[in-house]
Amino acid sequence: MALPIEDYAIIADTQTAALVGRNGSIDWLCVPRFDSGAIFAALLGSADNGHWTLSPAGVVTTRRRYRDETLVLETEFETADGVARLIDFMPPRTGSPSVIRIVEGVRGRVDFSMELRLRFDYGKVVPWVYREGEALVAVAGPDAAWLRTPVELRGENLTTKAAFSVRAGDRVPFVLTWRPSHLPAPEPLDPSHELGVTEGYWRGWVSACTYEGEWRDAVVRSLLTLKALTYAPTGGIVAAATTSLPEKLGGVRNWDYRFCWLRDATITLQSLLYSGFQSEAIAWRKWLLRAIAGNPEELQIMYGVAGERRLDEYLADWLTGYDGNPVRIGNAAAEQFQLDVYGEVMDALHQGRRAGLKADDPSWGLQVKLMEFVEEHWQDPDEGIWEVRGGPKQFTHSKLMAWVAADRAVKAIEEFGLPGPLERWAGLRSRIYDDILANGYDPVRKTFTQYYGSEELDAAMLMVPLVGFLPADDERVAGTVAAIEKHLLVDGFVQRYTQHPETEVDGLPPGEGAFLACTFWLADNYALMGRHDEARETFARLLALRNDVGLLSEEYDTEAGRLVGNFPQAFSHVPLIDTARTLSSALAPTEARAEEGRK
Repeated sequence: MALPIEDYAIIADTQTAALVGRNGSIDWLCVPRFDSGAIFAALLGSADNGHWTLSPAGVVTTRRRYRDETLVLETEFETADGVARLIDFMPPRTGSPSVIRIVEGVRGRVDFSMELRLRFDYGKVVPWVYREGEALVAVAGPDAAWLRTPVELRGENLTTKAAFSVRAGDRVPFVLTWRPSHLPAPEPLDPSHELGVTEGYWRGWVSACTYEGEWRDAVVRSLLTLKALTYAPTGGIVAAATTSLPEKLGGVRNWDYRFCWLRDATITLQSLLYSGFQSEAIAWRKWLLRAIAGNPEELQIMYGVAGERRLDEYLADWLTGYDGNPVRIGNAAAEQFQLDVYGEVMDALHQGRRAGLKADDPSWGLQVKLMEFVEEHWQDPDEGIWEVRGGPKQFTHSKLMAWVAADRAVKAIEEFGLPGPLERWAGLRSRIYDDILANGYDPVRKTFTQYYGSEELDAAMLMVPLVGFLPADDERVAGTVAAIEKHLLVDGFVQRYTQHPETEVDGLPPGEGAFLACTFWLADNYALMGRHDEARETFARLLALRNDVGLLSEEYDTEAGRLVGNFPQAFSHVPLIDTARTLSSALAPTEARAEEGRK
């Protein structure tokens, strides 16, 4: 099996990303895009499915870090005979995607071995390998890869291998470049020059950061991770760099997250704007407008990085899975009806206007059409925020976000003078508000419920004060927080919703890790309720889950003490940024959203 999820780090070129293990093995890389086929897929199978390992024998200790505020990864290996450093990075994309690895001698002598096993199409296709000048070339179908290095290479059992040594001051480079097989060979790259360019790119990008509160290192690393998950040509931001990393070890809750969710749009947009990255926020907003353009009835919850709508799901049954779990390519949830995304889109565009982004004329016309759809369909059942596969229901959170859609539409007219049926939408907002309190709130148990008429709980209802539906000091908010603390808080971390064999809400066997975003939302609620010590304690617990290079997955298995779910996860790093801002007493997105609802 692959390494524990927390043993990986990410390198990226703003169009795709690779996962590098602390053992020096790259076990995951899709090219040329995040959602393309993987050329290294050992993460979801075995070494036979593709990997690239550079490591010494007899390692005593391993230390790793990112160079300052960059995505240049350094892994330092100490052996009985010396110390060597492995530098991994991907130059910002200007042509073909490349991975550059440089082995440096630090002290003594260290003997290294290299093993490159290229396997195209998610580990399924073995390429034809041959020499072309000083390069080793691997070709199969539409894919080709060139490896250039001064080290002598040899082939063995469909694998390229090498052995070499480094002493203090030695530098041995390896450059792997992918290109469509019908194109000529890529131009050779100068590894040292590209290293300087890459460091300069990331440091230049971070220099725009305006965050100066507590936990700046954690916030900057999260912002860098968010940038690493950005598809620069379109501005789209994927939820994670991986597919099918399990939410429960050995379970079936394994999904493809290499796509762009509309739900993430609001929090991502605000995190970028309030951290000083206006150009990324503008690009993300433009992606959003292009993706949702068309018939509002055909709005999807997610799209491809360029706005693609067909994300057909299938099982890659030749892969054994991370922990024996199914490997899914594509995501069938794209076909679900999830009412809440209409509210997320309306909120994202409204927050962009409030932050000073120039309003495009077509955007308001599109929002008017979205509101017409919400008016007609807000009472329809849907699959909800958690994309359940147990059938549609009247999810309370979905109604909450329908209220957000109406609320932001009203405020757009009031604050920006945009044309629209103010009284009609204000009336709709009031009807949804009354409906939620009448059907989604249990006055006996004093808590909002997961769906109308149920006794189940849902951590998504922690959003009630964060979107401004009710103030944080309202007794119904306090009751909901108390119920979640009692029934969904496990070892200090929040589960998404009630799971037991009798419930059929999600149509899957019970059992998953604690959802990290929900725990960040709980910390936000504590802060807004004035429970500052508990907010800081909760946030500190979350920060302690980050791996040694500051990365988080989607969930945390409290029993195994391990990160689970796709990695690194944008929907964990974005709320980290927001909660840090809240607790630093800066102008936080959560505070701004809560204040907006009180106006």
